[in-house]
Amino acid sequence: MSASQQDYRLSDDLLAPVLAILDAYQDPYLQKGLVSAGCVSKLDIEGKQLKLGLVYPYPCQTQYRDTVMAVTKKLAVLDAIDEVECEIDFQPANFSVVPGAQAIPNVKQVIAVASGKGGVGKSTTSVNLALALAAEGAKVGILDADIYGPSIPLMLGVSKFVPESPDGKHMTAATNHGITAQSIGFMLIDDEAAVWRGPMAAGALTQLINETLWPELDYLVIDMPPGTGDIQLTLSQKVPVSGAVIVTTPQDIALADAQKGISMFNKVKIPVLGVVENMSYHECQSCGHKEHPFGSDGGAKIAERYQVPLLGALPLKLSIREGADNGAPSVVSQPESNEAATYREIARKVGAQLALSEVQSGVSISVSEDE
Repeated sequence: MSASQQDYRLSDDLLAPVLAILDAYQDPYLQKGLVSAGCVSKLDIEGKQLKLGLVYPYPCQTQYRDTVMAVTKKLAVLDAIDEVECEIDFQPANFSVVPGAQAIPNVKQVIAVASGKGGVGKSTTSVNLALALAAEGAKVGILDADIYGPSIPLMLGVSKFVPESPDGKHMTAATNHGITAQSIGFMLIDDEAAVWRGPMAAGALTQLINETLWPELDYLVIDMPPGTGDIQLTLSQKVPVSGAVIVTTPQDIALADAQKGISMFNKVKIPVLGVVENMSYHECQSCGHKEHPFGSDGGAKIAERYQVPLLGALPLKLSIREGADNGAPSVVSQPESNEAATYREIARKVGAQLALSEVQSGVSISVSEDE
């Protein structure tokens, strides 16, 4: 946050200790103090009531209450403050690391969700990540880039949606569960298959991205097809991607393919935001014992090797599959479950990693003020 966006109206003798206390409070995801992270936007005082404004660069709405309580407790040691009134907002930057890529109208950041092979739960992760970002306060869209096996329409319960073209040039997108969705599946008839060569599929993808009437979005999550072929290369070169999430299972073969995915993104200089490990364990419903049918700690080892975060580990659980098949994924169908909490944690980590990537990349960024 630039100095021009900071509104500090405290006397010097009060400003210094307040800033010191706020900067001593470490944000768990940015791993910086609130001042150093640029989150403190407003400081004012009326009588003994401190008016504090915070603006986060990543969505964390479910954490606001705990943050306010923790900060208020710390500030209460100052004699000049008896009460804290805190307003918290979320404001991501417009951000891309792909040089020369055409911006997508109304879209601030693009997150690619990829896997080296199929069958690891990539689409389930994409949908739940999108829904979790929305649950944390972001405006979110999802694009089904799996041209040959689109599954997002079914998972979001919008398989009957048919896009319209109000101007003959652009197409509408579906909405459900508070997010916007586009998929090649909306254009196929019943079980019709998309039988295209790689360049044709890549062309269809760029059309879907650029010709969709996206609403204002903080994040566009792209559910990539498995592998490292034409579509992935097209995305990395022509789409303003901000970062990538790699999905794997603990199996050795899945881990080997996940490494290829990380290597591909590294080569095209797209930040890998972290690794999600699906089917990490199975928990016995009777006794709570955890078994690891596909191996253990594989995702953590890959994350450590490539020096990226392990964003989260999801269990092998029937309800996750059933929710996706029924058009109501875990984040919306079982919001109080451990799985939904894990997806929200992953969403906060992804948002924070993007915010850190903005700073580390050295690219110029712009922040859109809410009206």
